[in-house]
Amino acid sequence: MAVKIRLARIGKKHVPFYRIVAIDTRKKRDGQNLANLGTYDPMGHKLIQFNQEEVDQWISKGAQMTETVQKLQKMFTEHGLNKSFGEAPKKEAPKVEAAPKVEAAPKKEAAPKVEAAPKVEEAPKKEAAPKAEEAKDSK
Repeated sequence: MAVKIRLARIGKKHVPFYRIVAIDTRKKRDGQNLANLGTYDPMGHKLIQFNQEEVDQWISKGAQMTETVQKLQKMFTEHGLNKSFGEAPKKEAPKVEAAPKVEAAPKKEAAPKVEAAPKVEEAPKKEAAPKAEEAKDSK
């Protein structure tokens, strides 16, 4: 039986939360696990629980860790539990000073409306000579 140490999702819709579990590779992502090894909150970039001793026991028995769990293990050794990691510091947007307001120029009085001359419709242009006449000429 091949065992992997991977993540199993337990969070709600749009609020992911994962357990770090030892599970048979043939099982579903959220299937029955062999051991619960920790929890991870990706929204807060926090490792809530991580049982390093049990992880080492499963690795000694031949379990393989996924890349994600390897990254989490590395973050656990560097930062510990409940510390935010992997999140870039938020930079504040540069402050732009507003340009001084310019007072509107006084409005000019509107010129009296001039009535437009009535439009004259153009007569349709005559087309070239009908082709019927050309046909008679060619005979």
